[in-house]
Amino acid sequence: MAILFAVVARGTTILAKHSWCGGNFLEVTEQILAKIPSENNKLTYSHGSYLFHYICHDRIIYLCITDDDFERSRAFTFLGEVKKRFQTTYGSRAQTALPYAMNSEFSSTLAAQMKHHSDPRGSDRVTETQMQVDDLKGIMIWPTQDFDTRVSELHCFVHLFHVLSPDSVESYTAKDEI
Repeated sequence: MAILFAVVARGTTILAKHSWCGGNFLEVTEQILAKIPSENNKLTYSHGSYLFHYICHDRIIYLCITDDDFERSRAFTFLGEVKKRFQTTYGSRAQTALPYAMNSEFSSTLAAQMKHHSDPRGSDRVTETQMQVDDLKGIMIWPTQDFDTRVSELHCFVHLFHVLSPDSVESYTAKDEI
């Protein structure tokens, strides 16, 4: 269970690639790239014992090939990380780059990420850490919103107390007189 091949492309123009093992991955990938629409989306194709996962964002395609028993969530976590690193490194330059223009620099990043995300222990740690961060974000956001609501309600009660306080004393005194 591993990520066997990864590529970053603009349409059919390959910008960077890395292969974990030998095979005709490049030829097959070129055929698949020609069929991927340019709108933003995520999809997995299946062919034989391989899965082809891709994310297309701003006409840049991040694609990987895995065994058919590789978890889709791990493949898309890998692609998301590759996308983030590629966009951070190259930004809009990818829109006009020549074929393989980023390969000498970015293929090592692809290799490192392929190795990391192919290891189930590494991927689980990343996923677990991300879930913990998301949980902490939720804990930090909700109490603050609740606190703001409670403070505004308290201000409303204090205001009502000050407005009603003199009247309530007079009503209480009038009750005793009756």
